[in-house]
Amino acid sequence: MTEIFLDIETTGLSFKDNHKIVEIACVETEELIPTKRIFHKIINPERNVPEEAFKIHGFSSEFLNDKPKFSEIADDLLTFIGENNLIIHNASFDLPFINYELKLINKTTITKNKIVDTLELARSKYPGASNSLDALCKRYNVDLSKRTKHNAILDCNLLREVYIYLLDAKEPKLSFSNHVEKKTEINQNLNYSKKVVSLSDEELKNHNLFLKTELKKNHF
Repeated sequence: MTEIFLDIETTGLSFKDNHKIVEIACVETEELIPTKRIFHKIINPERNVPEEAFKIHGFSSEFLNDKPKFSEIADDLLTFIGENNLIIHNASFDLPFINYELKLINKTTITKNKIVDTLELARSKYPGASNSLDALCKRYNVDLSKRTKHNAILDCNLLREVYIYLLDAKEPKLSFSNHVEKKTEINQNLNYSKKVVSLSDEELKNHNLFLKTELKKNHF
């Protein structure tokens, strides 16, 4: 099964206040193993970036001015997603932003039945606890050292690790496959290293003589 981990960064907390997306990332996995297919765009929101948002993700209005607009990347985004399920942390935040941007340019919106919300999974598993991505990473000892700012690609990769723990799964398939391949390699090498040595008539004669001598010597 192919899954797409998705994350966005925005200029603010609500699209209803005309806040827009400034970064979007999608990381594709197959049975939760990264395929190395990534969609990543930094976007010109066509508005200013408030100081509060800048402190979170580090994208200034000046930096974003020459970046592509959402309308310029929308088709590529929808093609990348295709019919695959999306795994998002706090989808009730991300999905309305994305669909708002899609509606503005008359594109098909993304339906909720395509979404797995890891925040909802975490809340059902740890009711009453903090279930932010940071909190979940700390709970599961996922390395957060690179997360000095919010970053959509990094957050997708962190979310993949957290999602595996939320499912009570181990790191999937890849390590097991490597182990099997290495074991097979070793077995093959052992098979190839076997060599049958034939004794000469003289060696057989000496061997038999040695056995008779030793048997007589140790006979009680």
